[in-house]
Amino acid sequence: MSLPSPALPELLELQALAELGAPHLRQRLLCEVEVDGRMLPVHAYLLGRAGPDAPAVGYFGGVHGLERIGAEVVIAYLRSLVMRLRWDDTLHRQLESMGMLFVPLVNPGGCWRGTRANPNGVDLMRNAPQDALEPVPWLVGGQRISAALPWYRGPRGAAMERESAALCEVAEAELGGRSFSIALDCHSGFGMNDRLWFPLACSARPIDHLPELHAFSQTMDQALLHHRYIMEPQSRQYLAHGDLWDHLYLRSRSSSAERVFLPLTLEMGSWLWIKKNPRQVFSRHGMFNPLIGHRQQRVLRRHLSLLDFIGRAVGSHARWRPTEDQRARQQAQGLERWYHRRGR
Repeated sequence: MSLPSPALPELLELQALAELGAPHLRQRLLCEVEVDGRMLPVHAYLLGRAGPDAPAVGYFGGVHGLERIGAEVVIAYLRSLVMRLRWDDTLHRQLESMGMLFVPLVNPGGCWRGTRANPNGVDLMRNAPQDALEPVPWLVGGQRISAALPWYRGPRGAAMERESAALCEVAEAELGGRSFSIALDCHSGFGMNDRLWFPLACSARPIDHLPELHAFSQTMDQALLHHRYIMEPQSRQYLAHGDLWDHLYLRSRSSSAERVFLPLTLEMGSWLWIKKNPRQVFSRHGMFNPLIGHRQQRVLRRHLSLLDFIGRAVGSHARWRPTEDQRARQQAQGLERWYHRRGR
């Protein structure tokens, strides 16, 4: 017997966008999750050129069910692209030379229940198999004690959760095989400032692609005038076990030394929203979402420019990506900026 169809507003909007964007927008079912008598799908949406010779960008949201604003940012950007497909020749030329991947709602079961974890009680962003190489903060860094406690990684030795495995599979298929790719995972729930984190979360050592990330950061500073993003390695805030983007980055490094895969995590400064509106701590929509209408619109406007910039930067990576003789200088600047001293 079939289960009732989903009624999450995010899923309904995505289905409408899939129909509006056809045939350019391709929808792919990654998996389904059963929650409270319903089957909720996890879909990927693809635009543009396939194949390893074209760069690609991936946008992900809704990994944590409490952080619906992350999914909303990704869906809003996808909607803007679908609407532009009708008239924007520049967008069509861009898509001839690169691919775009969207997984706007990775954890629909957590979104349905209003929980950070998936319906099995597992925090998907602590669910990859690798352990941190250095001590992590208790609980926050990931724990295997009980699903009744937050940041639960799942049982030791178990396969990854269905949603985590689906994210990894599509990211490796659509991004990992490309010569150059960037992934942006949109979250809220940390601090009062908007941050762009990059791996590693499992270690405080510098990432292998530090020169590329520093060059990207310089390009962003020059192009997104007056932006407020603090770009930094996640390890500057805390270390964690089982980070999915660490897992994917390390797998990418082990499979090919030539490919460049740069995972980024957008952490929207949602503590500021709570400070301005303490009552939202008790909201059924989640404490990490801007509930006041004008504030939500402002958040969407601010971050859509970042998503658009990242897509353009991927498509034009040859113009800013450091050459071999520039990597040593970018490496030294990145070490000084992020690992040898504090500050932005």
